Amino acid sequence: MAKGKKKIEVIHLVCEETGDYNYTLRRKSGGEKLRLKKYCPRLRKHTLHVEKKK
Repeated sequence: MAKGKKKIEVIHLVCEETGDYNYTLRRKSGGEKLRLKKYCPRLRKHTLHVEKKK
């Protein structure tokens, strides 16, 4: 019997300081939420971005 595939979902990375949706990713569902340091164009510096589903 074949295993079930995990669905790929679209994830948005939101800046914690400004609340802007700056990045989108496609990844498999499940697991814990991403927390990455990415560049925020409004503040012009690297800030913490968290995963959010739209």
